[in-house]
Amino acid sequence: MDDDLQAFDRASLIAEVKKLRAGIRQHRDSTGHDLCWHHPNLWDLLPEKTDPSIAVPPWPKFMRGCIQYRQSLDRQAPGAPVHDKEFNG
Repeated sequence: MDDDLQAFDRASLIAEVKKLRAGIRQHRDSTGHDLCWHHPNLWDLLPEKTDPSIAVPPWPKFMRGCIQYRQSLDRQAPGAPVHDKEFNG
């Protein structure tokens, strides 16, 4: 799957690593309501282009997952500042 890397010279590999790091940092630095979004831009960093076929849970199960995700943030980042702003789509 990653055979294309064999053809990269040193400069191309460095450029690829920088591109991937930038994408990971952008995702890592998401905060507030941006944590909840679908992130196809991150997937677009991969060389294989696909149309991701995502499956979306029904609303009640989706919302339970959101609550569990938020609870996991309380456990994993208990000192994180609170982003007390409404979402404005």
